[in-house]
Amino acid sequence: MDTIEKVLEEVLTEEAVGNNNEIVLYNDDVNTFDHVIETLIRVCSHTAEQAEQCAILVHYKGKCTVKTGSFEELKPQCTQLLEAGLSAEIV
Repeated sequence: MDTIEKVLEEVLTEEAVGNNNEIVLYNDDVNTFDHVIETLIRVCSHTAEQAEQCAILVHYKGKCTVKTGSFEELKPQCTQLLEAGLSAEIV
């Protein structure tokens, strides 16, 4: 029974560590709300409402987490955000 508990603990730990990255989008003085919203819908598969709320948070708070997941999953999405002229990073 001790071995089963240890294996289960290792699996749960690996799952928790694997999805702890997030893409943070930062405010800038260049991009319009429409561009940010359209880009979040296209790149991050946000609904229009999600994208609008993120754009508002970025504008008023300076940053917003727009996506969470594994680094491998987030890297191409973050790259697309950067290529669209947005300021973002994976943390």
